Amino acid sequence: MCSIPRMTAEEAAAMIKHGDTVAFSGFTPAGSPKIISRAIAAHAETEHAAGRDYKIGVISGASTDPGVDGALARANAVSFRTPYQSDKDMRTAINAGCIRFFDMHLSMVAQNVRYGFLGPIHHAIIEACDVTDEGEIVLTSGVGCAPTFIHQADRIFIELNKAHSKKLRGFHDIYEPADPPHRKEIPVYTSRDRVGSDVVAVDPYRIVGIIETDQADAGPTFRDIDETTQKIGDNVANFLVGEMKAGRIPDSFLPIQSGVGETANAVLCALGNHPDIPAFDMYTEVIQDAVLKLMKEGKISFASGSSLTFSADTMKEFYDDIEFYREKIILRPQEITNNPEVARRLGIISCNTALEADVFGNINSTHVLGSKMMNGIGGSGDFTRNAYISMFICPSTQKGGKISTIVPQVSHVDHTEHSVQVIATEWGVADLRGKAPNERARLIIERCAHPTFRGELLNNLAEGGISHTPQDLQTAYEFHESFRKTGNMHS
Repeated sequence: MCSIPRMTAEEAAAMIKHGDTVAFSGFTPAGSPKIISRAIAAHAETEHAAGRDYKIGVISGASTDPGVDGALARANAVSFRTPYQSDKDMRTAINAGCIRFFDMHLSMVAQNVRYGFLGPIHHAIIEACDVTDEGEIVLTSGVGCAPTFIHQADRIFIELNKAHSKKLRGFHDIYEPADPPHRKEIPVYTSRDRVGSDVVAVDPYRIVGIIETDQADAGPTFRDIDETTQKIGDNVANFLVGEMKAGRIPDSFLPIQSGVGETANAVLCALGNHPDIPAFDMYTEVIQDAVLKLMKEGKISFASGSSLTFSADTMKEFYDDIEFYREKIILRPQEITNNPEVARRLGIISCNTALEADVFGNINSTHVLGSKMMNGIGGSGDFTRNAYISMFICPSTQKGGKISTIVPQVSHVDHTEHSVQVIATEWGVADLRGKAPNERARLIIERCAHPTFRGELLNNLAEGGISHTPQDLQTAYEFHESFRKTGNMHS
Protein backbone atom coordinates (compact mmCIF):
# COMPACT_ATOMS: atom_id res chain seq x y z
CA MET A 1 0.00 0.00 0.00
CA CYS A 2 1.31 3.45 -0.96
CA SER A 3 0.94 6.44 1.32
CA ILE A 4 0.72 9.39 -1.07
CA PRO A 5 2.56 12.42 0.33
CA ARG A 6 0.81 15.70 1.11
CA MET A 7 2.39 18.93 -0.08
CA THR A 8 1.62 22.58 -0.59
CA ALA A 9 0.67 24.20 -3.88
CA GLU A 10 3.97 26.08 -3.79
CA GLU A 11 5.95 22.86 -3.42
CA ALA A 12 4.11 21.40 -6.40
CA ALA A 13 4.66 24.53 -8.49
CA ALA A 14 8.39 24.44 -7.79
CA MET A 15 8.58 21.05 -9.53
CA ILE A 16 7.20 22.47 -12.78
CA LYS A 17 9.99 23.84 -14.96
CA HIS A 18 10.22 26.32 -17.80
CA GLY A 19 9.26 24.59 -21.05
CA ASP A 20 7.15 21.86 -19.42
CA THR A 21 3.71 20.97 -20.71
CA VAL A 22 1.02 20.81 -18.03
CA ALA A 23 -2.42 19.22 -18.49
CA PHE A 24 -5.32 20.33 -16.31
CA SER A 25 -8.43 18.33 -15.50
CA GLY A 26 -11.99 19.55 -15.82
CA PHE A 27 -14.34 20.82 -18.46
CA THR A 28 -15.24 24.50 -18.03
CA PRO A 29 -14.43 25.58 -14.43
CA ALA A 30 -16.17 22.36 -13.35
CA GLY A 31 -13.51 19.92 -12.23
CA SER A 32 -10.72 22.38 -12.95
CA PRO A 33 -7.87 22.71 -10.43
CA LYS A 34 -7.92 25.89 -8.39
CA ILE A 35 -4.67 26.50 -6.47
CA ILE A 36 -1.57 24.88 -8.00
CA SER A 37 -2.03 26.99 -11.12
CA ARG A 38 -2.06 30.16 -9.02
CA ALA A 39 1.16 29.01 -7.35
CA ILE A 40 2.67 28.40 -10.81
CA ALA A 41 1.71 31.95 -11.80
CA ALA A 42 3.38 33.35 -8.67
CA HIS A 43 6.46 31.24 -9.37
CA ALA A 44 6.57 32.58 -12.94
CA GLU A 45 6.45 36.17 -11.70
CA THR A 46 9.36 35.46 -9.33
CA GLU A 47 11.37 33.91 -12.15
CA HIS A 48 10.65 36.84 -14.48
CA ALA A 49 11.65 39.33 -11.78
CA ALA A 50 14.99 37.52 -11.52
CA GLY A 51 15.49 37.83 -15.27
CA ARG A 52 14.82 34.17 -16.05
CA ASP A 53 12.47 32.75 -18.68
CA TYR A 54 9.46 30.85 -17.42
CA LYS A 55 6.58 29.65 -19.57
CA ILE A 56 4.67 26.40 -19.76
CA GLY A 57 2.40 24.79 -22.31
CA VAL A 58 -1.21 24.48 -21.12
CA ILE A 59 -3.60 21.75 -22.23
CA SER A 60 -7.08 21.25 -20.77
CA GLY A 61 -10.38 19.63 -21.61
CA ALA A 62 -12.10 22.92 -22.44
CA SER A 63 -12.15 26.26 -20.60
CA THR A 64 -10.88 26.35 -17.02
CA ASP A 65 -11.20 28.01 -13.65
CA PRO A 66 -9.99 31.65 -13.67
CA GLY A 67 -7.12 30.50 -11.46
CA VAL A 68 -5.74 28.57 -14.42
CA ASP A 69 -6.17 30.58 -17.62
CA GLY A 70 -6.57 33.99 -16.02
CA ALA A 71 -3.78 33.75 -13.46
CA LEU A 72 -1.30 32.16 -15.87
CA ALA A 73 -2.04 34.65 -18.65
CA ARG A 74 -1.61 37.65 -16.34
CA ALA A 75 1.72 36.21 -15.17
CA ASN A 76 2.92 35.83 -18.79
CA ALA A 77 3.47 32.16 -17.96
CA VAL A 78 1.97 30.45 -21.03
CA SER A 79 3.84 29.51 -24.19
CA PHE A 80 0.98 27.71 -25.91
CA ARG A 81 -2.65 26.97 -25.13
CA THR A 82 -5.10 24.40 -26.50
CA PRO A 83 -7.91 23.43 -27.15
CA TYR A 84 -10.36 26.05 -25.82
CA GLN A 85 -10.48 29.03 -23.46
CA SER A 86 -12.96 31.66 -22.34
CA ASP A 87 -10.91 33.91 -20.04
CA LYS A 88 -10.61 37.59 -21.04
CA ASP A 89 -6.93 37.87 -20.03
CA MET A 90 -6.03 34.70 -21.90
CA ARG A 91 -8.00 35.92 -24.91
CA THR A 92 -6.23 39.29 -24.84
CA ALA A 93 -2.81 37.63 -24.74
CA ILE A 94 -3.73 35.26 -27.58
CA ASN A 95 -4.98 38.08 -29.80
CA ALA A 96 -1.87 40.14 -28.99
CA GLY A 97 0.29 37.30 -30.29
CA CYS A 98 1.81 36.62 -26.86
CA ILE A 99 0.43 33.06 -26.59
CA ARG A 100 0.28 30.48 -29.36
CA PHE A 101 -3.27 29.17 -29.38
CA PHE A 102 -4.44 26.35 -31.58
CA ASP A 103 -8.12 25.55 -31.74
CA MET A 104 -9.18 21.91 -31.72
CA HIS A 105 -12.34 19.82 -31.84
CA LEU A 106 -12.81 18.70 -28.24
CA SER A 107 -13.43 15.07 -29.16
CA MET A 108 -9.89 14.89 -30.56
CA VAL A 109 -7.88 16.24 -27.63
CA ALA A 110 -7.46 12.99 -25.66
CA GLN A 111 -6.56 10.89 -28.67
CA ASN A 112 -4.11 13.51 -29.95
CA VAL A 113 -2.39 13.40 -26.56
CA ARG A 114 -2.20 9.58 -26.67
CA TYR A 115 -0.95 9.66 -30.27
CA GLY A 116 1.88 11.96 -29.20
CA PHE A 117 0.74 14.75 -31.54
CA LEU A 118 1.02 17.36 -28.75
CA GLY A 119 4.36 16.20 -27.38
CA PRO A 120 5.04 14.78 -23.92
CA ILE A 121 2.80 15.66 -20.97
CA HIS A 122 5.19 16.40 -18.14
CA HIS A 123 2.60 17.04 -15.42
CA ALA A 124 -1.11 16.40 -14.92
CA ILE A 125 -2.92 18.48 -12.30
CA ILE A 126 -6.17 16.76 -11.41
CA GLU A 127 -9.01 17.84 -9.16
CA ALA A 128 -10.53 14.98 -7.15
CA CYS A 129 -13.01 14.59 -4.34
CA ASP A 130 -11.33 11.39 -3.18
CA VAL A 131 -8.17 9.38 -3.80
CA THR A 132 -7.24 6.07 -2.20
CA ASP A 133 -3.82 4.69 -1.29
CA GLU A 134 -4.41 2.12 -4.04
CA GLY A 135 -4.55 4.90 -6.65
CA GLU A 136 -8.31 5.13 -7.24
CA ILE A 137 -9.09 8.73 -8.17
CA VAL A 138 -12.66 9.99 -7.90
CA LEU A 139 -13.03 13.08 -10.08
CA THR A 140 -15.27 16.02 -9.19
CA SER A 141 -17.81 17.94 -11.27
CA GLY A 142 -15.99 17.78 -14.61
CA VAL A 143 -14.18 14.96 -16.40
CA GLY A 144 -12.84 16.43 -19.63
CA CYS A 145 -9.64 14.61 -20.63
CA ALA A 146 -8.54 13.81 -17.08
CA PRO A 147 -8.28 10.01 -17.57
CA THR A 148 -5.96 10.38 -20.55
CA PHE A 149 -3.92 13.12 -18.88
CA ILE A 150 -3.49 10.88 -15.82
CA HIS A 151 -2.36 7.91 -17.87
CA GLN A 152 -0.01 9.88 -20.11
CA ALA A 153 1.67 12.33 -17.72
CA ASP A 154 5.10 11.83 -16.22
CA ARG A 155 3.91 13.24 -12.90
CA ILE A 156 0.47 13.54 -11.34
CA PHE A 157 -0.60 16.10 -8.75
CA ILE A 158 -3.98 15.72 -7.07
CA GLU A 159 -5.91 18.73 -5.79
CA LEU A 160 -8.16 17.10 -3.22
CA ASN A 161 -11.09 19.48 -3.08
CA LYS A 162 -13.30 19.21 0.00
CA ALA A 163 -15.85 21.57 -1.58
CA HIS A 164 -17.03 18.50 -3.50
CA SER A 165 -18.66 15.57 -1.75
CA LYS A 166 -17.17 12.09 -1.89
CA LYS A 167 -20.73 11.05 -2.75
CA LEU A 168 -19.87 11.96 -6.36
CA ARG A 169 -18.40 8.48 -6.62
CA GLY A 170 -20.74 6.57 -8.91
CA PHE A 171 -21.63 9.50 -11.17
CA HIS A 172 -18.63 9.02 -13.45
CA ASP A 173 -18.28 6.52 -16.27
CA ILE A 174 -14.59 6.45 -17.22
CA TYR A 175 -13.86 4.78 -20.52
CA GLU A 176 -10.98 5.23 -22.96
CA PRO A 177 -11.12 3.62 -26.42
CA ALA A 178 -8.15 1.67 -27.72
CA ASP A 179 -5.97 3.40 -30.27
CA PRO A 180 -5.79 2.35 -33.94
CA PRO A 181 -5.36 -0.26 -35.31
CA HIS A 182 -7.00 -1.96 -32.31
CA ARG A 183 -9.95 0.36 -31.79
CA LYS A 184 -13.39 -1.22 -31.55
CA GLU A 185 -16.83 0.33 -31.37
CA ILE A 186 -17.67 2.39 -28.30
CA PRO A 187 -20.46 0.33 -26.68
CA VAL A 188 -22.75 3.26 -25.89
CA TYR A 189 -26.13 2.55 -27.48
CA THR A 190 -28.34 4.81 -25.36
CA SER A 191 -27.66 7.94 -23.32
CA ARG A 192 -27.90 5.84 -20.17
CA ASP A 193 -25.40 3.08 -20.96
CA ARG A 194 -22.49 2.69 -18.56
CA VAL A 195 -19.40 1.16 -20.14
CA GLY A 196 -16.48 1.99 -17.85
CA SER A 197 -15.44 2.56 -14.25
CA ASP A 198 -16.53 5.09 -11.65
CA VAL A 199 -12.88 5.93 -10.86
CA VAL A 200 -9.63 6.55 -12.69
CA ALA A 201 -7.19 3.85 -11.61
CA VAL A 202 -3.46 4.62 -11.62
CA ASP A 203 -0.29 3.30 -10.01
CA PRO A 204 -0.26 5.35 -6.78
CA TYR A 205 3.52 5.74 -7.00
CA ARG A 206 2.99 7.98 -10.03
CA ILE A 207 1.09 10.48 -7.87
CA VAL A 208 3.73 12.92 -6.68
CA GLY A 209 1.58 14.60 -4.08
CA ILE A 210 -1.85 15.58 -2.82
CA ILE A 211 -2.67 19.24 -2.25
CA GLU A 212 -5.80 19.94 -0.22
CA THR A 213 -8.24 22.73 -0.99
CA ASP A 214 -11.88 23.63 -0.39
CA GLN A 215 -12.60 26.08 -3.22
CA ALA A 216 -15.90 25.76 -5.02
CA ASP A 217 -16.19 25.87 -8.81
CA ALA A 218 -16.35 29.35 -10.32
CA GLY A 219 -19.79 28.61 -11.71
CA PRO A 220 -21.38 30.75 -14.42
CA THR A 221 -23.97 33.42 -13.78
CA PHE A 222 -26.82 33.08 -16.24
CA ARG A 223 -29.02 36.02 -17.17
CA ASP A 224 -32.75 35.51 -17.10
CA ILE A 225 -34.49 34.48 -20.29
CA ASP A 226 -35.53 37.65 -22.13
CA GLU A 227 -37.97 38.25 -24.96
CA THR A 228 -35.41 37.52 -27.67
CA THR A 229 -34.06 34.28 -26.21
CA GLN A 230 -37.61 33.17 -25.39
CA LYS A 231 -38.61 33.61 -29.03
CA ILE A 232 -35.57 31.67 -30.19
CA GLY A 233 -36.43 28.86 -27.78
CA ASP A 234 -40.06 28.80 -28.91
CA ASN A 235 -39.03 28.76 -32.57
CA VAL A 236 -36.75 25.78 -32.02
CA ALA A 237 -39.37 23.89 -30.02
CA ASN A 238 -42.09 24.52 -32.60
CA PHE A 239 -39.80 23.44 -35.43
CA LEU A 240 -38.98 20.15 -33.70
CA VAL A 241 -42.66 19.50 -32.97
CA GLY A 242 -43.29 20.00 -36.68
CA GLU A 243 -40.62 17.41 -37.41
CA MET A 244 -42.37 14.98 -35.06
CA LYS A 245 -45.72 15.56 -36.75
CA ALA A 246 -44.08 15.01 -40.13
CA GLY A 247 -42.70 11.68 -38.93
CA ARG A 248 -39.07 12.75 -39.20
CA ILE A 249 -38.53 12.60 -35.43
CA PRO A 250 -39.98 9.62 -33.53
CA ASP A 251 -42.77 10.21 -31.02
CA SER A 252 -40.36 9.20 -28.26
CA PHE A 253 -38.12 12.09 -29.39
CA LEU A 254 -34.30 12.00 -29.73
CA PRO A 255 -31.42 12.92 -27.39
CA ILE A 256 -30.61 16.63 -27.26
CA GLN A 257 -27.13 18.17 -27.36
CA SER A 258 -27.06 21.78 -26.25
CA GLY A 259 -24.39 24.45 -26.04
CA VAL A 260 -23.77 26.70 -23.06
CA GLY A 261 -25.34 30.02 -22.12
CA GLU A 262 -28.58 31.93 -21.80
CA THR A 263 -29.83 31.16 -25.32
CA ALA A 264 -29.17 27.45 -24.85
CA ASN A 265 -30.97 27.57 -21.48
CA ALA A 266 -33.93 29.24 -23.20
CA VAL A 267 -34.08 26.52 -25.84
CA LEU A 268 -34.03 23.76 -23.24
CA CYS A 269 -36.77 25.45 -21.22
CA ALA A 270 -38.89 25.87 -24.36
CA LEU A 271 -38.48 22.19 -25.18
CA GLY A 272 -39.38 21.22 -21.64
CA ASN A 273 -42.43 23.48 -21.56
CA HIS A 274 -43.88 22.46 -24.94
CA PRO A 275 -46.90 20.19 -24.36
CA ASP A 276 -46.18 18.09 -27.46
CA ILE A 277 -42.58 17.22 -26.58
CA PRO A 278 -42.24 14.21 -24.27
CA ALA A 279 -39.67 13.91 -21.50
CA PHE A 280 -36.34 13.55 -23.28
CA ASP A 281 -32.76 12.49 -22.69
CA MET A 282 -29.66 14.61 -23.22
CA TYR A 283 -26.35 13.44 -24.66
CA THR A 284 -24.21 16.52 -24.45
CA GLU A 285 -21.00 18.10 -23.13
CA VAL A 286 -22.22 20.48 -20.46
CA ILE A 287 -25.06 19.89 -18.04
CA GLN A 288 -26.18 23.37 -16.98
CA ASP A 289 -28.81 24.95 -14.76
CA ALA A 290 -31.82 24.43 -17.00
CA VAL A 291 -31.21 20.68 -17.10
CA LEU A 292 -31.51 20.29 -13.35
CA LYS A 293 -34.67 22.39 -13.26
CA LEU A 294 -36.30 20.34 -16.01
CA MET A 295 -35.19 17.10 -14.38
CA LYS A 296 -37.03 18.10 -11.20
CA GLU A 297 -40.10 18.84 -13.29
CA GLY A 298 -39.92 15.47 -15.04
CA LYS A 299 -39.25 17.05 -18.44
CA ILE A 300 -35.71 15.68 -18.83
CA SER A 301 -35.40 12.00 -18.01
CA PHE A 302 -31.63 11.57 -18.15
CA ALA A 303 -28.49 13.56 -18.92
CA SER A 304 -25.10 12.32 -20.07
CA GLY A 305 -22.35 14.93 -20.15
CA SER A 306 -18.76 15.74 -19.30
CA SER A 307 -19.37 18.39 -16.64
CA LEU A 308 -21.85 19.91 -14.20
CA THR A 309 -21.46 23.56 -15.13
CA PHE A 310 -23.84 24.96 -12.56
CA SER A 311 -24.27 28.33 -10.94
CA ALA A 312 -23.47 28.33 -7.23
CA ASP A 313 -27.14 28.04 -6.20
CA THR A 314 -27.78 25.15 -8.58
CA MET A 315 -24.65 23.31 -7.42
CA LYS A 316 -25.89 23.59 -3.82
CA GLU A 317 -29.28 22.25 -4.91
CA PHE A 318 -27.56 19.32 -6.64
CA TYR A 319 -25.57 18.37 -3.54
CA ASP A 320 -28.55 18.87 -1.24
CA ASP A 321 -30.53 16.30 -3.26
CA ILE A 322 -27.69 14.26 -4.75
CA GLU A 323 -29.40 10.89 -4.38
CA PHE A 324 -32.31 12.06 -6.54
CA TYR A 325 -29.89 12.68 -9.39
CA ARG A 326 -27.72 9.60 -8.96
CA GLU A 327 -29.65 7.49 -11.46
CA LYS A 328 -30.31 10.43 -13.79
CA ILE A 329 -26.82 11.78 -14.58
CA ILE A 330 -23.60 10.32 -16.00
CA LEU A 331 -20.32 12.21 -16.33
CA ARG A 332 -18.01 10.87 -19.05
CA PRO A 333 -14.71 11.82 -20.68
CA GLN A 334 -15.23 14.34 -23.49
CA GLU A 335 -13.76 11.82 -25.92
CA ILE A 336 -16.96 9.82 -25.35
CA THR A 337 -19.54 12.59 -24.87
CA ASN A 338 -18.39 14.28 -28.08
CA ASN A 339 -17.54 11.17 -30.05
CA PRO A 340 -18.78 11.32 -33.66
CA GLU A 341 -19.51 7.59 -33.68
CA VAL A 342 -21.79 7.81 -30.65
CA ALA A 343 -23.46 11.03 -31.77
CA ARG A 344 -24.41 9.51 -35.10
CA ARG A 345 -25.53 6.23 -33.57
CA LEU A 346 -27.82 7.89 -31.02
CA GLY A 347 -29.31 10.31 -33.56
CA ILE A 348 -28.80 13.41 -31.48
CA ILE A 349 -30.35 16.79 -32.23
CA SER A 350 -27.55 19.33 -31.86
CA CYS A 351 -28.21 22.95 -30.95
CA ASN A 352 -25.21 25.30 -30.80
CA THR A 353 -24.68 29.05 -30.81
CA ALA A 354 -23.22 30.98 -33.74
CA LEU A 355 -21.33 34.26 -33.66
CA GLU A 356 -22.55 34.84 -37.20
CA ALA A 357 -24.08 32.93 -40.09
CA ASP A 358 -23.92 33.84 -43.74
CA VAL A 359 -26.79 33.65 -46.16
CA PHE A 360 -25.53 30.35 -47.58
CA GLY A 361 -25.46 28.56 -44.23
CA ASN A 362 -21.79 28.79 -43.26
CA ILE A 363 -21.19 29.40 -39.55
CA ASN A 364 -18.55 31.40 -37.68
CA SER A 365 -18.33 30.25 -34.06
CA THR A 366 -14.94 31.59 -33.07
CA HIS A 367 -13.57 34.80 -34.60
CA VAL A 368 -14.76 38.40 -34.34
CA LEU A 369 -14.32 40.13 -37.71
CA GLY A 370 -12.45 37.07 -38.88
CA SER A 371 -9.28 37.68 -36.87
CA LYS A 372 -9.92 38.09 -33.15
CA MET A 373 -10.35 34.76 -31.34
CA MET A 374 -13.21 34.58 -28.89
CA ASN A 375 -13.15 31.15 -27.21
CA GLY A 376 -12.74 28.35 -29.73
CA ILE A 377 -14.77 25.84 -31.69
CA GLY A 378 -15.33 23.67 -28.62
CA GLY A 379 -17.43 20.62 -29.31
CA SER A 380 -19.83 22.22 -31.77
CA GLY A 381 -18.14 20.61 -34.76
CA ASP A 382 -18.11 17.18 -33.13
CA PHE A 383 -21.89 17.27 -32.92
CA THR A 384 -22.78 19.33 -35.99
CA ARG A 385 -21.10 17.02 -38.47
CA ASN A 386 -22.73 13.93 -36.94
CA ALA A 387 -26.14 15.01 -35.67
CA TYR A 388 -29.46 13.67 -36.87
CA ILE A 389 -30.50 17.31 -37.12
CA SER A 390 -27.88 20.05 -36.68
CA MET A 391 -29.07 23.48 -35.62
CA PHE A 392 -27.40 26.83 -34.96
CA ILE A 393 -29.09 29.55 -32.97
CA CYS A 394 -28.36 33.22 -32.32
CA PRO A 395 -30.15 36.56 -31.93
CA SER A 396 -30.45 38.30 -35.30
CA THR A 397 -28.56 41.38 -34.08
CA GLN A 398 -26.02 42.40 -31.46
CA LYS A 399 -24.73 45.69 -30.02
CA GLY A 400 -28.16 47.31 -29.94
CA GLY A 401 -28.90 46.48 -33.57
CA LYS A 402 -25.57 47.69 -34.97
CA ILE A 403 -24.37 44.18 -35.82
CA SER A 404 -26.28 41.73 -37.99
CA THR A 405 -25.46 38.12 -37.14
CA ILE A 406 -26.71 37.21 -40.62
CA VAL A 407 -24.10 38.44 -43.09
CA PRO A 408 -23.37 38.08 -46.83
CA GLN A 409 -20.31 35.94 -46.08
CA VAL A 410 -18.92 34.88 -42.70
CA SER A 411 -15.55 36.37 -41.85
CA HIS A 412 -14.27 32.99 -40.61
CA VAL A 413 -15.67 29.53 -41.36
CA ASP A 414 -15.94 26.93 -38.60
CA HIS A 415 -18.90 24.94 -39.93
CA THR A 416 -19.53 24.79 -43.64
CA GLU A 417 -22.92 24.82 -45.32
CA HIS A 418 -22.60 21.06 -45.82
CA SER A 419 -22.98 20.42 -42.08
CA VAL A 420 -25.57 23.04 -41.14
CA GLN A 421 -29.18 21.95 -41.54
CA VAL A 422 -31.16 24.53 -39.56
CA ILE A 423 -30.62 28.15 -38.46
CA ALA A 424 -32.91 29.85 -35.94
CA THR A 425 -33.16 33.40 -34.62
CA GLU A 426 -35.96 35.23 -32.82
CA TRP A 427 -37.57 35.90 -36.23
CA GLY A 428 -37.94 32.33 -37.35
CA VAL A 429 -36.35 29.11 -38.55
CA ALA A 430 -34.63 28.41 -41.86
CA ASP A 431 -34.69 24.72 -42.77
CA LEU A 432 -31.79 24.37 -45.21
CA ARG A 433 -32.13 20.67 -45.96
CA GLY A 434 -32.38 19.93 -49.66
CA LYS A 435 -31.93 23.58 -50.64
CA ALA A 436 -29.54 24.95 -53.26
CA PRO A 437 -27.35 27.94 -52.26
CA ASN A 438 -29.61 30.58 -53.82
CA GLU A 439 -32.64 29.00 -52.11
CA ARG A 440 -30.84 28.89 -48.78
CA ALA A 441 -29.86 32.54 -49.09
CA ARG A 442 -33.37 33.82 -49.61
CA LEU A 443 -34.76 31.56 -46.91
CA ILE A 444 -32.22 32.69 -44.31
CA ILE A 445 -32.76 36.36 -45.15
CA GLU A 446 -36.54 35.99 -45.05
CA ARG A 447 -36.78 33.83 -41.93
CA CYS A 448 -33.76 34.73 -39.77
CA ALA A 449 -32.34 38.17 -40.59
CA HIS A 450 -33.51 41.26 -38.73
CA PRO A 451 -35.94 43.27 -40.91
CA THR A 452 -33.66 46.33 -40.85
CA PHE A 453 -30.91 44.33 -42.58
CA ARG A 454 -32.98 42.31 -45.05
CA GLY A 455 -32.92 44.90 -47.80
CA GLU A 456 -29.13 45.23 -47.70
CA LEU A 457 -28.72 41.45 -47.66
CA LEU A 458 -31.01 41.06 -50.67
CA ASN A 459 -29.17 43.81 -52.54
CA ASN A 460 -25.88 42.10 -51.87
CA LEU A 461 -27.34 38.83 -53.08
CA ALA A 462 -28.56 40.48 -56.30
CA GLU A 463 -25.10 41.90 -56.91
CA GLY A 464 -23.85 38.32 -57.06
CA GLY A 465 -25.79 37.83 -60.29
CA ILE A 466 -27.06 34.56 -61.64
CA SER A 467 -24.80 31.72 -60.51
CA HIS A 468 -24.80 28.60 -58.40
CA THR A 469 -23.69 30.61 -55.33
CA PRO A 470 -24.69 34.22 -55.99
CA GLN A 471 -22.10 36.17 -54.07
CA ASP A 472 -20.20 39.27 -55.10
CA LEU A 473 -16.59 39.05 -53.92
CA GLN A 474 -16.25 42.83 -53.95
CA THR A 475 -19.12 43.34 -51.53
CA ALA A 476 -18.99 40.08 -49.54
CA TYR A 477 -17.47 41.81 -46.49
CA GLU A 478 -19.19 45.20 -46.75
CA PHE A 479 -21.02 44.58 -43.47
CA HIS A 480 -17.78 43.83 -41.64
CA GLU A 481 -15.88 46.70 -43.24
CA SER A 482 -18.66 49.11 -42.34
CA PHE A 483 -18.57 47.97 -38.71
CA ARG A 484 -14.78 48.20 -38.58
CA LYS A 485 -14.87 51.78 -39.83
CA THR A 486 -18.02 53.14 -38.19
CA GLY A 487 -19.08 50.68 -35.45
CA ASN A 488 -22.26 49.92 -37.38
CA MET A 489 -22.91 47.26 -40.04
CA HIS A 490 -25.52 49.45 -41.72
CA SER A 491 -23.88 51.18 -44.66
